[in-house]
Amino acid sequence: MAANILLVEDEPAIQELIAANLTRAGHTVVRAADGETAQRIVREALPDLVLLDWMLPGMSGIELARRLRAEERTRAIPIIMLTARSEEEDRVLGLETGADDYIAKPFSPRELVARIKAVLRRRAPEATEDAVETSGLRLDPTTHRVTAGEQHINLGPTEFRLLHYLMTHPERVHSRSQLLDQVWGDHVFVEERTVDVHIRRLRSALEATQHDRLIQTVRGSGYRLSADVPAADPA
Repeated sequence: MAANILLVEDEPAIQELIAANLTRAGHTVVRAADGETAQRIVREALPDLVLLDWMLPGMSGIELARRLRAEERTRAIPIIMLTARSEEEDRVLGLETGADDYIAKPFSPRELVARIKAVLRRRAPEATEDAVETSGLRLDPTTHRVTAGEQHINLGPTEFRLLHYLMTHPERVHSRSQLLDQVWGDHVFVEERTVDVHIRRLRSALEATQHDRLIQTVRGSGYRLSADVPAADPA
């Protein structure tokens, strides 16, 4: 389960130790020593998760977490707070600010990696390597295979990412712009109608096993993947 992690930590020795362990676990780590730098990095590209130290020079970690949660573009980014403060009141404040988890220093590298995996599984399941299955359609990110029973389904890389995202976020309506942000990346500038082209390719690939009907068009809104299949209405 490789993820792009933004590490916001002002103590160089701790920053280096955490970054080394996360890199060893297969993650890509981008570093910032203060909240202002972290904000600039997030504006350029959204990370999969933020590891955020409570005590930072200038803007505190709590204030940065508040700002990330206040903006629509960044409010869904998972946040884990890192702090030497272990009082219950501090933990509650961190969680109420919007942090998904709270780790008190000192902590073991194994605990940190395990906490990251657990948070990603809850908040960003598409960033994990767990296989997902819906109505007999199975997608395995580790082997990059999609199968329906014994039948292998060939997908291009974009269609694979699109299906993975839809399968890990079922029963929700996703607009074209949301799919572009989540599947293509929020700093990739392509036409929204590009989504329609890849949805058609994905449906075509799934047609032989009749799983194309799982991908529904919600007129005026976007697309969703649903196991509750009505009469087919491809767009």
